[in-house]
Amino acid sequence: MKIVVINRLLKETHKEQIRKAAAVAGGSVLFVGSEEDIPSGWEDCEVIYGFGMKNAGKNKDLKWLSVPSAGVDYLMKPGVFANEDCLVTNSSGAYGVTIAEHIIAVSLMMMRRLDYSYRESLKGNWSSPVLQKSLKDCRILVLGTGDIGCSFARRARAFEPECIIGVSRSGMCEDPAFDAVKKVSELDLLLPSADLLVMSLPDTPETRDILNRERISLLPYGAFVVNVGRGSAIDEDALCESLENGKLGGAALDVFKTEPLPPDSRLWKTKNLLITPHVAGNLTLEHTLNVNVDMFCKNLINYSKGLPLNNLIDKSKGY
Repeated sequence: MKIVVINRLLKETHKEQIRKAAAVAGGSVLFVGSEEDIPSGWEDCEVIYGFGMKNAGKNKDLKWLSVPSAGVDYLMKPGVFANEDCLVTNSSGAYGVTIAEHIIAVSLMMMRRLDYSYRESLKGNWSSPVLQKSLKDCRILVLGTGDIGCSFARRARAFEPECIIGVSRSGMCEDPAFDAVKKVSELDLLLPSADLLVMSLPDTPETRDILNRERISLLPYGAFVVNVGRGSAIDEDALCESLENGKLGGAALDVFKTEPLPPDSRLWKTKNLLITPHVAGNLTLEHTLNVNVDMFCKNLINYSKGLPLNNLIDKSKGY
């Protein structure tokens, strides 16, 4: 069994961990920095751990693609796999810590107006006090109660919010960090009471433009929005308008409908909008990388034994 690992960020300890797992699985492993670095003789590998879309499109021998990302929407399009039976697993569960910290950071930055103070300091100005909001007594609505939503809710609980309400398709989540969990069908009833809306949804037909113009209008005046899931979940034009006219107090977007965000996008010049380049969840945080590698190694052993894989994607659902 040929195993190709595509990742420039791995330390020698990670590589040794993967080598040991590969030995147990009865496979040979090759480490490369990119798909272009895969040498002759390895293009027909059976397993790829990394972003191997080009190989997947031409390698009929590829049986399992393990991606280090949580989102897999880019793999659900027709023609991505030369072998349509290729298994796909994601790394959902590895990003809770890093993305939850990002949500806390941008929420505080917006609500405490740290962006304003920082911009003024760059000009050499001692800025005047401005009105601020707080996570204490804040009514928080979390759209998506998976690993990311739950990890954020646990951390937000320490700030003593008035309530943290989760929203999921099933309306079920056992994490005690939530005061209640409601179904997506109740979203319109929940939005008017959300001071802070946090979105961590995958890209599916059901989630696209879930925060449309009508739903933005349901949010209370001065509300804040954070999106760390997929850019497809928000009507970006409607969001820009609501920020420009003061309907929303601020928004923080880490994901966008088009990435990288084009230079001529109106989002760049929209007031009270924090933009980060899809970095809330990535492998630069050591904890995230450690968990990610550990998940792959455990799955590799399962794969070699014919056992079910963790985080196996249902291609019909897209997640």
